[in-house]
Amino acid sequence: MKNILSLISTLVITFNVFSSNLTIEKKYEVIVPDLNIPWSFVFLTENSILITEKTGKLILFENGIKKIINGLPEIVDIGQGGLLDIELHPNYKENGWIYITYASSNDDKNGANTSLMRFQIKSNQITNKELLYSATPNSRKGQHFGSRIIFDDDNNLYFSIGDRGNRNVNPQNIKRDGGKIYKLQDDGSIPIDNPFVMDRYSKKAIFSYGHRNPQGMAINPLTNDIWIHEHGPKGGDEINIIKSGKNYGWPLASYGVNYIGTKFTDKTSIKGSENPIHYWVPSIAPSGMIFVDSDKYPDWKNNILIGSLKFEYLHMCIVKGNTITKEEKLYEGIGRVRSLEISPEGYIYVGVENLGIIKILPN
Repeated sequence: MKNILSLISTLVITFNVFSSNLTIEKKYEVIVPDLNIPWSFVFLTENSILITEKTGKLILFENGIKKIINGLPEIVDIGQGGLLDIELHPNYKENGWIYITYASSNDDKNGANTSLMRFQIKSNQITNKELLYSATPNSRKGQHFGSRIIFDDDNNLYFSIGDRGNRNVNPQNIKRDGGKIYKLQDDGSIPIDNPFVMDRYSKKAIFSYGHRNPQGMAINPLTNDIWIHEHGPKGGDEINIIKSGKNYGWPLASYGVNYIGTKFTDKTSIKGSENPIHYWVPSIAPSGMIFVDSDKYPDWKNNILIGSLKFEYLHMCIVKGNTITKEEKLYEGIGRVRSLEISPEGYIYVGVENLGIIKILPN
């Protein structure tokens, strides 16, 4: 029966390359079926995957079987918030640390905000929980929690929190959480070279500010720069290269408008802020982001894959240096693409809402 299901789920699909008339056939296979919102996932081994479901479930998929991992902190499933990103410590095999971001009330029932926690797992039970960061204040608004997590080569941790729907207060104020990229050491302590550690009133974990809602973050393997994408309002999704202490302009500058079509700024750039290296009008609603560094996909190598929630396809950006030179739509109509990862053996896996996790099969 399992072989029959695998055969059925291996589909041949056609995607359009809108920079040329070329049509290419690719295949994918559904590896983990029947997931609602697979917000993120990581590989413990090639055949063992930890998956976050936004509603607050941590799932271990191993040898074709799903198991629930018990002992998560309280997860507030509100609007865009819930159980969000998951990432392994670079030395996971030695120390067992797993990191998550999630919407939390932190025992204050007046809304929620984004928290960062690390823990270990033993016998399908979470142990040794450590709360590393908790954004304040809570808000009853349901939008813009972020969030993605990455590590650099020095085991520093970066994570994103959106502006929590309070664009006129949070993103441009380094004394407040929200609309920021944060940098911590792996134990949650503040790096001494963080840009605002000497500012008496700042949030010392802030690495960059002026962001709306970053839900994709990856390190360029050729430059080691941190690239993010973030949701714009109606239009104005962006790709930015993140630099220490820099302001990325939101909401003082944007290529987008309010959802009702009115303007909130006439500026697409302001003095003292970084401009995006790429933007989308209309918005594609990006989620998840990887640089393809696997030799299994030579025609995709060193380019970016991003999910489109709005248009339900996988979006490829052809990268030359720090420039997006071309874009391609892949797997149009597959569903709301939420998350992407490359497995230990170099295969691309994609989390699709109301479908599951698929494996892209090289030609």
